[in-house]
Amino acid sequence: MLVLSREKGQAVYINGEEIKITIVDVRGSRVRLGIEAPTHVSIHRKEVYEAMQREKQGSEKPYVESLGENEENSKGLEEELK
Repeated sequence: MLVLSREKGQAVYINGEEIKITIVDVRGSRVRLGIEAPTHVSIHRKEVYEAMQREKQGSEKPYVESLGENEENSKGLEEELK
């Protein structure tokens, strides 16, 4: 991890000049960042990103579980037909 010290109004560039992060304000322990990036770059706060990942995993689980239930149901039907 690269750790940098910056003051209000100073900036950091990432990937050349593609992404620019500027320190907009500092109030106590809170730092406000301004981020300039191309529209194809997704930017999320950590807690939002993690919630999105949990939601994505949660939406996939019922589908997988339902497949498993269907397999069990179809096995039961096969046995009944025998």
